[in-house]
Amino acid sequence: MKLTDVEKFARSLAVEAGELIQDERNQEQVTQSFKDGNEMVTSADIAADELICQRINQAFPEHSIISEESFPKNNEFDKKSTPFWIIDPIDGTVNFAHGHCQSAVSIAYVQDGHVEIGIVYNPFTNEIFSATRGNGAFLNGETIQVAQKENPRRAIVATGFPYEKSNIEAMIKRVGEILRQCADIRRLGSAALDICWVAAGRLDVYYESLNLWDFAAARLIAVEAGAVCGHFSQLPEGEDPQFYENDLLITNKHLFPKIQAILKAAEASEQGLCQ
Repeated sequence: MKLTDVEKFARSLAVEAGELIQDERNQEQVTQSFKDGNEMVTSADIAADELICQRINQAFPEHSIISEESFPKNNEFDKKSTPFWIIDPIDGTVNFAHGHCQSAVSIAYVQDGHVEIGIVYNPFTNEIFSATRGNGAFLNGETIQVAQKENPRRAIVATGFPYEKSNIEAMIKRVGEILRQCADIRRLGSAALDICWVAAGRLDVYYESLNLWDFAAARLIAVEAGAVCGHFSQLPEGEDPQFYENDLLITNKHLFPKIQAILKAAEASEQGLCQ
């Protein structure tokens, strides 16, 4: 199957899953539970995950899947030779459960070690962000590009806060430095959409440590929209930056070194206080 056909399949699948979660919420049949003690998962997450995995297994039985809900640790295969999918059935589950509109289905497709396709669909706003590697980024079929601000003091920065609060002091230090040196902060509750909003120029910067399924699709969309996607800490030797989950930083080429320096300085300051 051609990559264009795979992209059409992924797009259709994201829309189908999006319609499912929208119907689940409209019918007020959503139940909630918590995994690892503090991370919410809903019946809609499970239903959408089952739908997506079933469709992929039917169409591509030889492919592997990494999914937040059903296969979160499915890493026992050669990522450079095996085609695989990275999916998050609902990115922004807490938003979804509380009736907020900032939630999305995220689907990435990886082939020969490269993320080739990224689809992020928000069914509550009917916005579908998409990209195939080397062919640009789109919102509902229209080309999108990152904003080109150069001054951090004019930049709107988005981030998120982890469920695990053991390292909260370092996080607060970073937020404090960003507030001091940038225009403002947004915390919208869906990493995939935050990154896509950077791609579309609605936000200027995004930083956070995430799980792979949170950012795999959106990262490609941002790259194709002209963003620099890197990290504000040292990338460990041998790690593929496409898949490295810690300390992501996504913005334009002008702001990247400046925001990176701000975050690194905050990290160094926190370490100094702890010594």
